[in-house]
Amino acid sequence: MNARRHIATALRTATAAALTGSACIHAKLYIDGYRFIHVVGPLFLFQAGSSFALAVLLLAGAPPMLWLRAGVAGVAVGALGGFAASRTVGVFGFTEHGLEPAPQAALSLVTEIGTLLFLGLWQMTLPRQHRAVRRPAADAAR
Repeated sequence: MNARRHIATALRTATAAALTGSACIHAKLYIDGYRFIHVVGPLFLFQAGSSFALAVLLLAGAPPMLWLRAGVAGVAVGALGGFAASRTVGVFGFTEHGLEPAPQAALSLVTEIGTLLFLGLWQMTLPRQHRAVRRPAADAAR
């Protein structure tokens, strides 16, 4: 294995670890009472479940397909968006303030930003054919 491949494996593992951390936080908050919050509770459960599933796919060595990376980014961006919305305009009537509940709010921010950071770095280590969607018409014109 060359160095680039080792770095890619480490970054994929770090992405999965950060994603799992976010999933654990959301699952714990769901169990601890968020399950009783209309709409928001099921969203926490969905975030936890989808994050766990995507982390398993990453760790199982699934090919670095665009849909997998987009799913990971979508879950992290969605969680960050929900975090920001819940502290500003509210989410389905639910609002929170600052970094409450502590320490889960701060840890959630760290894991979701970490997920995006590791994902971006991993993306940069991928060979060109895995980075972008191939366009057959554009390839034929070359």
